[in-house]
This record gives sequence, C-alpha cells and structure tokens, in this order.
Amino acid sequence: MMKKLESFIKRFYLFIIFIFLYTPIVTLMVFSFNDSKSMGKWSGFTFKWYSQLFENQRIMEALKYTLIIAVIASVVATIIGTFAAIGIHKMKGLPKKALLNINNLPVLNPDIVTGVSLMSLFIFVMPFLNIQFGFMTMLIAHITFNIPYVILSVLPKLKQLPTNITEAALDLGATPGYAMRKIILPQIKPGIISGLLMAFTMSIDDFVISFFTTGPGVTNLSIEIYSMARKGINPSINALSTLMFLTVLILLLIVNRKEFTSRGE
Repeated sequence: MMKKLESFIKRFYLFIIFIFLYTPIVTLMVFSFNDSKSMGKWSGFTFKWYSQLFENQRIMEALKYTLIIAVIASVVATIIGTFAAIGIHKMKGLPKKALLNINNLPVLNPDIVTGVSLMSLFIFVMPFLNIQFGFMTMLIAHITFNIPYVILSVLPKLKQLPTNITEAALDLGATPGYAMRKIILPQIKPGIISGLLMAFTMSIDDFVISFFTTGPGVTNLSIEIYSMARKGINPSINALSTLMFLTVLILLLIVNRKEFTSRGE
C-alpha cells in the first residue's frame, strides 16, 4: 500500500512539473492560430500570422543570422569542446581540477558578466585585428560561451570508457589517429551529440551576450523580440516560436530514435 502511494506521489509530482514546463508553450502555440493580436481573448482560427511571418523582412533577417550563427558556433564549439574534454580527461591531479574549475566559471557566471567581458576584449583587440562589431564578434562570442557546455556534456561519456581502452588499441597495432576515430569518438558520440544540441539551443536562445557583442545591421531573434517588447510582440513571433519548437522536438525524436536503434532496443 505504501509503495503504491509513494509511486502515485512521484508520478503526480512529475505530472505537475511537466504542466508548469509546457503550459506556456502550449498556450503560445494555440494563440499562434488566434485571429486577434491580443492573447487575452480568442477571436477565431487563422493561419495569417504564419503567412505574415514569411513576409516580415526584419524577422526573416534576424532568423537568418540566428540560424547561421547557431549552426557555425555549435559545430565549431563541439569540435573544440570534444578535443578539449579528451585532453582534460587524460590529465590528472591539480592541473585537471584547475582546468575543470576554469571551465565551470563561464557556466556559473551571469550572462551579463560574460557579455561585458567579451565586449571589453573586442574593444581592446579591434585596433590590432582591424575588425568591427558585427557578425564575426557575435559568432566568436557564441563559440566562446558554448565550449564549456560541450565539455561538460562529453566528459561524463569519457569517464564511462574502460580505463585502458586507448592503450589496448595501441598495443593491438592501431595508430593514435585510428584509435581516436574508430574507438574513442564512436564511444562518446551520444555525449558529442548532446553537446552539439545544447550548444545549438544556447546559441539560438542567447540575448545578453549577443546584445553586447553585435553591431549595426546584425541582429538575432532574441534582440529583435526584445526590441519589439516595447511596442508589443507581433503575433508572428508566436508562429515562429511554434515552428522552432516543433523543429527541435522532431530533431530530438530523430536523434533518440537513432540512438535506441543503434543499441538494438
């Protein structure tokens, strides 16, 4: 009896958490089909906000920069973060602890601290590199703050590997490069994919760091929505958010399905 009650309480608690998490998203999706601009009342079903979305040049321009920066930043950060995680995993003692603490600093730091720091760094190096605030500065900033999250996603998978798997491969005649490509990377692939998806999501979602490191003519969705908030959010943003949520959901389902298939489950 007590076990059934305990199981019911756990499931009910989980159900309440999911309600709090997904009720705002469901509300946004429903009102993306609302004929009225107001989210205070339902005025009828319509697709007009979806059609207006693709006609809005400002939103489309912001979406273009958002996706380009997110894709490039997540791929570059995943490559750097994966090899950095492998290097950290091979280290021992105080140097390893020091690097892990340094890696955790950007994660624990408020975004505004990271944003202002990167802006100050760019201002300092701009005279030497002959660059201006814009696409490149925002891209470098996104790569920078994504790397620690990739490292934290890959490290647990590295810890699950057998202790001497690399040495065993080398003893059997594999070169270091072959051992890395055929043994280490396939084993930690779930962590790499998780890091890639997290970096992509963080890059799309970021506002504060983007705000401090962008320049004239370059904006992303977060900055664009923030600028709209003063006058009122265009319902086309609800439509865009719905499409983005469904895209990410489908992507997650595909990745998880491939992972389960590869395990033979």
